[in-house]
Amino acid sequence: MTLREALAKKRFVVTSEVQTPIDEKPEDLVNTLRPLRGRVEGVSLTKVDLQGVVGDTVKTCRLLKDNRIEPIYQTTTRNKNRPELQTDLLEAREAGIENLLVFTEDYRITGDSLQEMMFFHVDAGKLQSVLEHLRGGRTVEGDLAAPTDFFLGSGVESIWGKQVPDLELKEMEEMTRIGAGYFLTTPVFDLDHFSRFLKRVETFGVPVIAEVMILRTAGMARFLNRHLKSGLVPEWVIRKMDRAPDRLKASIEIFSDIVAGLKDLCQGVHIITIGGEEKLRHYLDAAKLGH
Repeated sequence: MTLREALAKKRFVVTSEVQTPIDEKPEDLVNTLRPLRGRVEGVSLTKVDLQGVVGDTVKTCRLLKDNRIEPIYQTTTRNKNRPELQTDLLEAREAGIENLLVFTEDYRITGDSLQEMMFFHVDAGKLQSVLEHLRGGRTVEGDLAAPTDFFLGSGVESIWGKQVPDLELKEMEEMTRIGAGYFLTTPVFDLDHFSRFLKRVETFGVPVIAEVMILRTAGMARFLNRHLKSGLVPEWVIRKMDRAPDRLKASIEIFSDIVAGLKDLCQGVHIITIGGEEKLRHYLDAAKLGH
């Protein structure tokens, strides 16, 4: 069942995210992910640029699809003009990719201030223009062999609770208007806070998928707070990891507890493994996901 079909049937979906390989073969990553086949509705690929070396995201997506794992192609709108964005989507289309996830390059390091949010946003107008052309079977250069349409997802900030800024609400409204099939949030740890956010945005009628991070050590949590976003990982999580005699058990418990609460709140979870793809099945088992 595709991601689009699962959300339409109001199933609690499971997706995950991995980095496009740079220092290893894409086939090795796909082999690691093969046990997830049939347990997740999609795997999204983040593009990594390491000193000018860029992984082949489209090739990796194609390999996932060939191995019956639904790929989700990620792209950005900031720092890309319309022809560049169109080229990205045409490459994905030629690889048979049906799912598109759009946000800014700085999506996960967006700050708390309104000024920062105003800078880091999805250019809905640019995206709409390109998607409308592709849906109509044409590009700037001419006609395509056939129309193409992606199942579109968009990243949103959920840290606000009920105090969602008007700017984000307007952006969500724009993305809904151009056909977003779901919104993917920033990482969720506080379920009460997240519940208040959901009540504020439920008027859009678009499924919300909550991002959940797998944290394996307290040191990893502190690193994220220092270098990614201050306060991203709550102190209670860090304390539990610090005091746990069995770090893997504690990590799985934290993950499972968050997922259990989310099952009654939203339409799915998007799991960030931070390099721990080979252990993901243990987390899925503990949280009773993908059976």
